[in-house]
Amino acid sequence: MTNANLTRLAITATLHCLTGCAIGEVLGMVIGTALGWSDPATIGLAVGLAFLFGYSLTVRPVLRSGVPLRTAVRVALVADTVSIAVMEVVDNGVMLAIPGAMEAGLASWVFWVSLAGALAVAFVVTVPVNRALIARGRGHAVTHRYHHGGHGGSPVDRAGHGHEEHAGHGHEEHAGPDRREAGHAHH
Repeated sequence: MTNANLTRLAITATLHCLTGCAIGEVLGMVIGTALGWSDPATIGLAVGLAFLFGYSLTVRPVLRSGVPLRTAVRVALVADTVSIAVMEVVDNGVMLAIPGAMEAGLASWVFWVSLAGALAVAFVVTVPVNRALIARGRGHAVTHRYHHGGHGGSPVDRAGHGHEEHAGHGHEEHAGPDRREAGHAHH
């Protein structure tokens, strides 16, 4: 895979992560702020919801590929945990670092601009993390094994789809440089 393709895939994976994180983060911040919760309680809710929505956005398409729920959940955990964790640490760190951001009310532009800025910084920091994971066949690369309908198998036990007859159909680039040569063979 070329560096440009790897970077594009990392950006796409990070946008996917950002979507789930943003839904959970915004919802958690809105609920915590509206209820007057402390910063730690609000952040705890926001982080919990970010993981929930982030994993949910991965589980749904994996389930559509025909794998059981248990496998889909494992795929989401393997694919998204590092990315979501990095995004949440950075996002919440930025929110805490901006004076008045956590105390601003929902009607305040300070709250919304701070939250948008924090998510933007988290995105920029998370792209190279996802790029490194994908280059090694980890992170979001794991979910590509389940695109295009039911090429299941354990996300830990297989490189690529696990079906040798599919070798060369274009997904070897998602497997990372150490697995391209394997032709989607089992570990």
